[in-house]
Amino acid sequence: MKRTITVISAILLLAAVTYLSLPQYARKALIHLYPDIDDLSLFSHTTVSAPDTCWDWKISGRYGSVMPDSADEAYLRQMQTVAYLVIQDDSIIYEGYWDGWTPAHTSNIYSATKSIVSLLVGIALDEGKIASLDDPVCKYIPAYNKGLQSKVTIRNLLTMSGGMDWDESYASLFSATTHGYYGDDLYRFVTSLKVTAPPGVQYTYRSGETQLLAFVLEAATGETISSYAGRKLWKPLMPCSDAYWLLDKEGGDEKAFCCFHTTARDAARFARLMLHKGEWNGRRIISREYMAEAMSPASYLKDQWGKAPLDYYGFLVWIMDYNGARLPLFKGMLGQYIIAIPDKNAIVVRLGHKRSEKYIRETTEDNYRYVDIAMKMLR
Repeated sequence: MKRTITVISAILLLAAVTYLSLPQYARKALIHLYPDIDDLSLFSHTTVSAPDTCWDWKISGRYGSVMPDSADEAYLRQMQTVAYLVIQDDSIIYEGYWDGWTPAHTSNIYSATKSIVSLLVGIALDEGKIASLDDPVCKYIPAYNKGLQSKVTIRNLLTMSGGMDWDESYASLFSATTHGYYGDDLYRFVTSLKVTAPPGVQYTYRSGETQLLAFVLEAATGETISSYAGRKLWKPLMPCSDAYWLLDKEGGDEKAFCCFHTTARDAARFARLMLHKGEWNGRRIISREYMAEAMSPASYLKDQWGKAPLDYYGFLVWIMDYNGARLPLFKGMLGQYIIAIPDKNAIVVRLGHKRSEKYIRETTEDNYRYVDIAMKMLR
């Protein structure tokens, strides 16, 4: 018995020493294991306040009569969907919630947040706070000038072609993505990373480049990205609920590569803004020219396989080829999709805990399935 107690004590002591020797972000990742959409309570956050008066979606006369068939309903449940929303002509034709979710619940939309950063860059460009998309990053962050860092431009960051030494691994305890999500030193971490590939040559998905872009935006505007978003984007979109942006620590920096929390109905506003090419109820929020480029593939780049041209990514906005139609969308890692369907003047929003692991070229197959389900409901 004494020997057993001694062995157990030694194991526990070794585990404790090992745990305490890990960096802060790895310890936190080990405790929480895997990110999920309802992570608001795990991190410090800032509130992006809704205006006093909201613009709400109408309810279609078809609402209640248009439903997923049994196979589609089963698929939505199988993929642990919490919200699925189909809108046409500014009217909700279908709205479904599962797993205790309601229209009032907010979800982390993960990497769909990157597309919000792109919209804010467009606004700052229109205002002249950013002089040119071809400005080098070091114009706004002077310390970002070591080696190839000095060659990186804002346009490179918008198109994920900045060459940053970033490991986009979600399973590794020690990856850059894990550090960024769970760490408390985003600015120091991201601005210190080397550039290891020639900028402006090939698209490679790197979350750190969007985080760096957010720091450029803050330097250009003189305010935090959540403050700028609240004034220039969120309140003009007239949402009905407050949104939340996760921080790396109390009073720290927004996690701009991921962590914007909003409701399904309010998330749909971003697709409506794409449908109207940057205009909202007669008010120009972002220039038509910027929106057109943001929603068009950066075809002067090689794609992720090193081939040319890139045909599915613009300015932090995905472009989905759906039966020959080009659908711009925001996309998050657990299957958070905000999709505009221009030919139908329609919007699809899907939020949930899980996405498909099977890829069809650059995207997962569930992306197509959610559009298929919506197309059955649309006129």
